[in-house]
Amino acid sequence: MDSTAAHTRLLVTGGAGFIGGNFVLRAVAASRRVLNVDKLTYAGNPDTLASIAGQRQYRFVQGDIGDRALMLTLLREEQPTAVINFAAESHVDRSIDGPAAFIETNVVGTLSLLEACRDYWLSLAPEARAQFRFLHVSTDEVYGSLGDSGKFTETTPYAPNSPYSASKAASDHLVRAFHHTYGLPVLTTNCSNNYGPFQFPEKLIPLTINRALAGDSLPVYGDGSNVRDWLHVGDHCEAIERVLEAGTPGETYNVGGDSERRNIDVVRAICAVLDELTPRTDGIARESQIEFVRDRPGHDKRYAIDASKIQHELGWRPAHTFEQGLRDTVKWYLDNGEWTKRVLDGSYRMERLGA
Repeated sequence: MDSTAAHTRLLVTGGAGFIGGNFVLRAVAASRRVLNVDKLTYAGNPDTLASIAGQRQYRFVQGDIGDRALMLTLLREEQPTAVINFAAESHVDRSIDGPAAFIETNVVGTLSLLEACRDYWLSLAPEARAQFRFLHVSTDEVYGSLGDSGKFTETTPYAPNSPYSASKAASDHLVRAFHHTYGLPVLTTNCSNNYGPFQFPEKLIPLTINRALAGDSLPVYGDGSNVRDWLHVGDHCEAIERVLEAGTPGETYNVGGDSERRNIDVVRAICAVLDELTPRTDGIARESQIEFVRDRPGHDKRYAIDASKIQHELGWRPAHTFEQGLRDTVKWYLDNGEWTKRVLDGSYRMERLGA
């Protein structure tokens, strides 16, 4: 069923985070009714959504997806036609330091949310039940690591290598199981590395931007040769919208930016843009701030997404080149220093984690 324009009432979990926040802003701008449920852990930032805080079609509830009673109550109050699950602990380094939180949120929390959604879905009238969708947002890291060639497809066996990716793999399996066991109409997206506005500054691109501006060293794991496929968050949100509109229940869709880059090349590109837009007062190139540091334990060598399924079946393609997307992102952080300043409130100071 192509449900374009049908999903006007959405329940979004984790909508104060990076990808979820961008999605919520787009949904409200498109006149959709959005209930945003977020626990507001360290990475949840209400500032991201300040521009829509007072709007009639937007409601925020601070809550935990692991609270099944709360989620069921909210589902019954709002009567959404779709649930989009962004809620997750998402940083690999943090999962190395403290894996238990990742199991609690990503596995136990997802299970609880699925149970609430199943119970709500079963209570609906037949027409509403046929329309309902549960869309689970996941990662390409569940597939493990690639060598120098090949790409992840939707049939690539799962082989997670970090506590984070293992927890996301478990949540993906639970979503699949709820479709095959209970008939819940689920959709799953597995995306490559996102970048863009409002990203929490522990991730590579905003971390590098902010440390470069502060004159600090720019840590690069190992020799910097690890490769990631970069996806602009705006393109990712468009893909999620398209999957929600026209995806087949029970199916998985890989979402990639077709922009493979070595980590060292990403850091150098950021330095070059910053040197052009806001050069150091001493005239020294910011590439001189790069420092190679001991590699992350279990660091996957390469990720690359084959997005041909979503391209051919649903007609989605990324609109951003990496060069333009990165330049726009650097400019956004230069123009929104106060947002970053408020994020860095003491709980995270751009230090290395997961050593």
